[in-house]
Amino acid sequence: MNRVMVIVITGVLLLVGTVWSAEKVIQTQKTKEMVITLKSESGQWKQGKNSFALEFTSAKDGKPVDPGKLSFSTSMAMTGMAPMIAGATLSPDRTPGRYVGTIDFSDTGTRQVTVTWDGPAGKGSTKFSVPVR
Repeated sequence: MNRVMVIVITGVLLLVGTVWSAEKVIQTQKTKEMVITLKSESGQWKQGKNSFALEFTSAKDGKPVDPGKLSFSTSMAMTGMAPMIAGATLSPDRTPGRYVGTIDFSDTGTRQVTVTWDGPAGKGSTKFSVPVR
């Protein structure tokens, strides 16, 4: 009986740990061939340093896709000024089609995110808006 209880408690703790560490979707963008999903632990970007994940999956079957050469940048239009541009550090994760990165925002406001790729799944780009709170 004690052994069963230990197994049940261990399973519950593993499940709770998985739920607590789960990433939340910030934004999803669908193109003809791919779905690009931007995630973070909190589900949003904030002023200061942010960690995030970028996932590429097939629009047809939802399987991970290797985007190949990847570019990721953000900009924010400023009236009467040049746009504020922030680059991100991005590197492949252990999971195929998944990249992890960090980006630092000096202030709040809506950023225009541009993602481009060129690889085995083809060449493409997409843009989407993400608020920084």
